[in-house]
Amino acid sequence: MQTIPSIGLAEARQIASAARTKAVAEGWNVVIAVVDAAGHLILLERADDTQLGSIQVAQDKARTALMFRRPSKALEDAVNGERPNMAELTGALPIEGGLPLTVNGAFVGAIGISGVQSFQDGIIAQAGAEALNPA
Repeated sequence: MQTIPSIGLAEARQIASAARTKAVAEGWNVVIAVVDAAGHLILLERADDTQLGSIQVAQDKARTALMFRRPSKALEDAVNGERPNMAELTGALPIEGGLPLTVNGAFVGAIGISGVQSFQDGIIAQAGAEALNPA
């Protein structure tokens, strides 16, 4: 049986902590979702006063990034650009705010953020992702 590398709860907490720190610094209330290599939720955190709809959206952004192995923004750009048919991809949420998480080239999970404008969600997701692989 092949073992798929995946992040665990400790890494999810580290990633979410970095994302939360960025969100708080900017004054943005968001939902942070971290999923494992199979797309299963490991950690979900909703800041006070964040709209309830963002709970599912954050998870969907994370799963989109993982399943398509690229930032959810790449799909958003495709929909808004020359490939509007990309909007009909089953299981994809083509809105910025989801990033795959990799370690040594292996996809080990993903982070999804929802709650503010999508480009702001992307900034927070990036802060979380950088916590896993600091420069």
